[in-house]
Amino acid sequence: MEQNSEDINYKEAYETEALQARQFAASLEKSQSKIEALEYELKQLRGMLSGKKPERFVVSNKNEDAPTLFDVPVIEELTPAQVKVISYEKTIAKKQVSKHQGRNSFPEGLRREEIIINPSAIDISFAKKIGEDITEVLSYTPAELFVKRIIRTKYQDLTTGIIHQEGAAARGFERSKVDITIPAQLLVSKYVDHLPLDRQIKMFARLGLTLSNSSINNWINAAGYYLSPLYDKHKELVLNSNYLHADETTIKVMDSDKKGSTHQGYYWVYQSSINKLVLFEYQKGRGREGPREMLKYFSGYLQTDGYQAYELFAKKEGIVLIHCMAHARRKFVEALPNDKLRSEHALSEMQKLYVIERYIQDNTLTGEAKKNYRIQNAKPILAALKVWMIQAYSEVLPNSIIGKALHYNLQRWDRLSVYADTALLNIDNNPVENSIRPVALGRKNYLFAGNHVAAQRAAMFYSLLATCKNYNINPYDWFCDVLDRINDHHINKIEELLPQNWRLSKSTSI
Repeated sequence: MEQNSEDINYKEAYETEALQARQFAASLEKSQSKIEALEYELKQLRGMLSGKKPERFVVSNKNEDAPTLFDVPVIEELTPAQVKVISYEKTIAKKQVSKHQGRNSFPEGLRREEIIINPSAIDISFAKKIGEDITEVLSYTPAELFVKRIIRTKYQDLTTGIIHQEGAAARGFERSKVDITIPAQLLVSKYVDHLPLDRQIKMFARLGLTLSNSSINNWINAAGYYLSPLYDKHKELVLNSNYLHADETTIKVMDSDKKGSTHQGYYWVYQSSINKLVLFEYQKGRGREGPREMLKYFSGYLQTDGYQAYELFAKKEGIVLIHCMAHARRKFVEALPNDKLRSEHALSEMQKLYVIERYIQDNTLTGEAKKNYRIQNAKPILAALKVWMIQAYSEVLPNSIIGKALHYNLQRWDRLSVYADTALLNIDNNPVENSIRPVALGRKNYLFAGNHVAAQRAAMFYSLLATCKNYNINPYDWFCDVLDRINDHHINKIEELLPQNWRLSKSTSI
């Protein structure tokens, strides 16, 4: 039976309207996704302008059974085999009586200046002391500049007529009118306390001495020259490690080709997690050429964020590329306004992983005990979370913020999970991020490096100072001692002056 033309027209019109409706729905969906993305970018920009970067996650349902990073680390659902695995359980020492002497107790190492106040109503030469009351108050003397006068006397032997005089003592800065304490203070003030050199010049002026920029720059250049062999040895030791964290951060550099403008340079930072050694290297750009050249002979585990420049190492023989759970977690923090339910679930599961790490740390688990605890408790969470993310990704818009968070994590989940099979690896890249923070503080104060050479010299100072910090070494003491000795130190024994060896070498040389 033939359809009449009117029926055909109705059918075509219906199909056209249905197609238009589908196209409109798809366009609406795309527009909503774009609006969400723009709203998210606007929120991020507002956060950057206000200086806020909230990452802390608190479960909204306030379930008392839900673990947090601040809970006591024994978790019922995570430790069914705890008795078997934790045979190395930390013993609790007997409670000791506090040695705290009250609010006026100060470190024993501080110099004590005594002021004795005798009673005025009696002649103490005819009295017997029966006791005393002591009050300690903290006091401060401003920095002092002083001049060392090195006098080498000459004597003539009257019997032989020979003149005797000691030779000049070796000095770190032989051709300068300052000793090593001045450049040491300048370096610590700039790279540890983040004081720009012009601000330090004003501080010296208040002490009665006017210093020029050129003099200060000459002293810092000289310090860099003396320390460069030490930096080369330090770099060698870092790159010979079998486990490195890697990250990068920006530094503005004055551009000689463009007067009055700056170039965006980068510090590439590598940290040996086991030996606590930190290596900064300056590169003009953020391309993969920098790490490719630096790590061309490296073999072992390389832990990074998700930056694509590191992907070349995934295919390099001898390197196992792993990723950072802290970065993965941030994606779900960012997605909270977009999809609170899914984001909170992912964050809660990740929080359990960090509670496991806190338990390991608090109970000083190492070696097989640490590995077994991770395998029994962290691996099931990682596996279940991967299954959940695959399902969740099929239910959301790929271009939505939650979709991008799920995609980011699923792409990297196997590399994010590698740590749980070992006792060696960290769950995240936080050690190297902590070492980078002083650079961010410095950027806000001294703003830029004078040129590319100065930027690499600063990388050298940051490397050695960050390692001093990891070994709880006073950087000023280290600079003073090393700059004083390095001129006469045998190059084959230069390693003795590195921060991790310095205390030992200093104590044995006295």
